Amino acid sequence: MKRVVHIGLTAVVASGLLAGCGNKTETPAPAPAAGGNGQTAAKPFEGKKLTLVTANHPWGEAIKPLLPQFEEKTGIKVEVQSFFEDQLTQKLTVQFTSGAATPDVFMYRPLQEGKLFYKNGWVQPLDDYSKKDADYDFNDFNKTAVSTTTVDGKLAGIPIITEQEILYYRKDLLQKANIPVPKTLDELVDAVKKLHDPKSEMYGFVARGQRSPLITQVSSFLYSEGGDFMQGDKATVNTPEAIKAFTTYATLLKDYGPPGVLNMSWPQAIGIFAQGKVAFYTDANSIYQNATDPSKSTVADKVGFAVFPAGKAGSKPYNITSWGLSMNAKSANKDASWEFIKWATSKDVVLATQQKGNPGARQSVWDKPEGSTGFPAELATVIKESQKGGVDHDRPTVISVGEARDAVGAIVLKGITGEGDIKTAAETANKELQAIIDKDKGK
Repeated sequence: MKRVVHIGLTAVVASGLLAGCGNKTETPAPAPAAGGNGQTAAKPFEGKKLTLVTANHPWGEAIKPLLPQFEEKTGIKVEVQSFFEDQLTQKLTVQFTSGAATPDVFMYRPLQEGKLFYKNGWVQPLDDYSKKDADYDFNDFNKTAVSTTTVDGKLAGIPIITEQEILYYRKDLLQKANIPVPKTLDELVDAVKKLHDPKSEMYGFVARGQRSPLITQVSSFLYSEGGDFMQGDKATVNTPEAIKAFTTYATLLKDYGPPGVLNMSWPQAIGIFAQGKVAFYTDANSIYQNATDPSKSTVADKVGFAVFPAGKAGSKPYNITSWGLSMNAKSANKDASWEFIKWATSKDVVLATQQKGNPGARQSVWDKPEGSTGFPAELATVIKESQKGGVDHDRPTVISVGEARDAVGAIVLKGITGEGDIKTAAETANKELQAIIDKDKGK
């Protein structure tokens, strides 16, 4: 999911990234204490410096005030550089292409650039690191979230932000019409029809309608009907299951959506829902505050949350890592870098950042009552339920992600505009997606 959150940290210029991070020698073990008495230093990485690159994201805001604790404990000085999401990939690509040793640690989107970064040898596999310390308890991480950060069987990053597609709905409208919360896609369609009243500026359904952004959200419709974008190296967006899912999504937007859906990504879609003009909305749980914050929403106290409705294959929303932490393969400070990643994704720190509304991937944190305090009670229940299964991707898992999203998105666009037959569009898109898969295999 493309999340652009313009808050907090200030973007820095590229030259800042290109700067070195100081000490270039690795410290494999704690240094002797001053005085030569054979004791070890209290701060095992005293004098080390790390460069951390983050997105301008609430997690970055949550971790920044905690850094002094880490620096005091380890002796490592952390320099933080932050970029808007649309700049981040470009900045990192420039760095890694040049073979730079910095940044040492960075935030990244596993499903958007993870495969590209790994295939190019830019990230350090973390499998051995994650198993070093039993207290780290890597098995505590949600298995599906870990699967998102795994490329070719190797752990390319550690999950820090998870995301699932859920159903947002208007509690008051359902109560007034005596309609139960839909548990299946068929029930959702029926409820949408009943509450759709365009003459009163009340629309039944809204979701992303832009060609590329819609892909991540139609994915849960696809999985719940028993389909997927790919099976191995074979494109499968022309199967009966896929055509049914694309048709349902397109029909909901075409027949029961508000005007202008073709121009809607998540900010526009949740914006009109927050204006009180839509009964149902499907999207990521992570953007819920746009609907529940009274300063942004006229229906803040009327919003309900539910698990994604079941299709023929059951309820199978995407359950992904939207943001992870990874290590530069050329970092001169790998042990210190892992020390930071281990700390930032430890149980205590995940609890602290999750209490600020950042949904993490540690099961033990979600199991604690205090782990849910950063979310509405109903939403916390839905998140926990959605994390039990789901699918570890929300788009085609290829290197050329942008091309693939555009190719598949055309199917839904044809259905929304009525300019073509969805089945024919699916056949065309399947050929295009297969060509992309074949091309990427040669990279």
